[in-house]
Amino acid sequence: MAKLKIKTGDTVRVIAGEHKGSEGKVSKVFIVKNKAIVEGVNMVSKHEKPSATNPQGGIKEKEAALHVSNLSLIDKNGKSTKIGYESKDGKNVRIAKTTKEVI
Repeated sequence: MAKLKIKTGDTVRVIAGEHKGSEGKVSKVFIVKNKAIVEGVNMVSKHEKPSATNPQGGIKEKEAALHVSNLSLIDKNGKSTKIGYESKDGKNVRIAKTTKEVI
Protein backbone atom coordinates (compact mmCIF):
# COMPACT_ATOMS: atom_id res chain seq x y z
CA MET A 1 0.00 0.00 0.00
CA ALA A 2 1.45 3.36 -1.07
CA LYS A 3 1.80 6.37 1.21
CA LEU A 4 0.03 9.51 0.03
CA LYS A 5 1.37 13.00 0.62
CA ILE A 6 -2.14 14.51 0.68
CA LYS A 7 -4.13 14.02 3.90
CA THR A 8 -7.63 14.75 5.14
CA GLY A 9 -8.01 18.42 6.07
CA ASP A 10 -5.36 19.73 3.64
CA THR A 11 -6.24 22.66 1.39
CA VAL A 12 -5.50 21.71 -2.20
CA ARG A 13 -5.72 23.10 -5.74
CA VAL A 14 -6.70 21.04 -8.79
CA ILE A 15 -3.82 21.30 -11.28
CA ALA A 16 -5.17 19.18 -14.16
CA GLY A 17 -8.44 18.09 -15.68
CA GLU A 18 -11.88 19.59 -16.09
CA HIS A 19 -11.81 21.39 -12.71
CA LYS A 20 -8.30 22.87 -13.08
CA GLY A 21 -7.77 25.88 -10.81
CA SER A 22 -10.48 24.95 -8.29
CA GLU A 23 -9.53 24.93 -4.62
CA GLY A 24 -10.99 23.22 -1.59
CA LYS A 25 -10.43 21.17 1.52
CA VAL A 26 -9.85 17.42 1.35
CA SER A 27 -12.74 15.68 3.10
CA LYS A 28 -11.79 12.05 2.48
CA VAL A 29 -8.80 10.13 1.11
CA PHE A 30 -8.92 6.66 -0.48
CA ILE A 31 -5.38 5.34 -0.05
CA VAL A 32 -5.88 2.10 -2.01
CA LYS A 33 -7.37 3.92 -5.03
CA ASN A 34 -4.98 6.95 -4.84
CA LYS A 35 -7.99 9.27 -4.87
CA ALA A 36 -9.36 12.06 -2.70
CA ILE A 37 -12.66 13.91 -2.35
CA VAL A 38 -12.36 17.72 -2.32
CA GLU A 39 -15.24 19.80 -0.93
CA GLY A 40 -17.15 21.67 -3.66
CA VAL A 41 -15.07 20.28 -6.55
CA ASN A 42 -16.01 17.66 -9.18
CA MET A 43 -19.74 17.73 -8.44
CA VAL A 44 -21.77 14.94 -10.07
CA SER A 45 -25.50 14.21 -10.23
CA LYS A 46 -26.62 11.10 -8.36
CA HIS A 47 -30.08 9.71 -9.07
CA GLU A 48 -31.73 8.46 -5.88
CA LYS A 49 -34.52 5.95 -5.77
CA PRO A 50 -37.58 6.75 -3.64
CA SER A 51 -37.33 5.18 -0.18
CA ALA A 52 -38.99 5.44 3.22
CA THR A 53 -36.62 8.21 4.32
CA ASN A 54 -36.80 10.00 0.94
CA PRO A 55 -40.24 9.22 -0.58
CA GLN A 56 -39.81 11.71 -3.43
CA GLY A 57 -36.45 10.41 -4.68
CA GLY A 58 -34.79 12.73 -7.17
CA ILE A 59 -31.39 13.95 -8.28
CA LYS A 60 -28.77 14.92 -5.69
CA GLU A 61 -25.46 16.73 -6.20
CA LYS A 62 -22.38 15.19 -4.57
CA GLU A 63 -18.60 15.32 -4.85
CA ALA A 64 -16.77 12.63 -6.80
CA ALA A 65 -13.20 11.53 -6.12
CA LEU A 66 -10.21 13.03 -7.95
CA HIS A 67 -6.88 11.31 -8.53
CA VAL A 68 -4.17 12.53 -6.13
CA SER A 69 -1.79 13.29 -9.02
CA ASN A 70 -4.19 16.05 -10.10
CA LEU A 71 -4.00 17.79 -6.71
CA SER A 72 -1.38 20.16 -5.32
CA LEU A 73 -1.10 21.29 -1.71
CA ILE A 74 -1.50 25.02 -1.00
CA ASP A 75 0.92 26.57 1.53
CA LYS A 76 0.22 29.45 3.94
CA ASN A 77 1.02 32.02 1.22
CA GLY A 78 -1.67 30.59 -1.08
CA LYS A 79 0.79 29.08 -3.57
CA SER A 80 1.02 25.50 -4.79
CA THR A 81 3.85 23.52 -3.27
CA LYS A 82 5.37 20.08 -3.36
CA ILE A 83 5.65 18.09 -0.15
CA GLY A 84 8.86 16.80 1.39
CA TYR A 85 9.75 15.02 4.60
CA GLU A 86 12.24 15.90 7.33
CA SER A 87 13.13 14.31 10.64
CA LYS A 88 12.52 16.64 13.59
CA ASP A 89 12.80 15.46 17.21
CA GLY A 90 12.82 11.84 16.08
CA LYS A 91 9.59 12.19 14.04
CA ASN A 92 9.15 12.46 10.30
CA VAL A 93 7.15 15.59 9.49
CA ARG A 94 5.79 16.96 6.21
CA ILE A 95 7.32 20.20 4.98
CA ALA A 96 6.37 22.57 2.17
CA LYS A 97 9.19 22.63 -0.39
CA THR A 98 8.60 26.33 -1.24
CA THR A 99 8.71 27.75 2.31
CA LYS A 100 10.45 24.93 4.20
CA GLU A 101 7.72 25.21 6.88
CA VAL A 102 6.20 22.25 8.68
CA ILE A 103 2.70 21.47 7.45
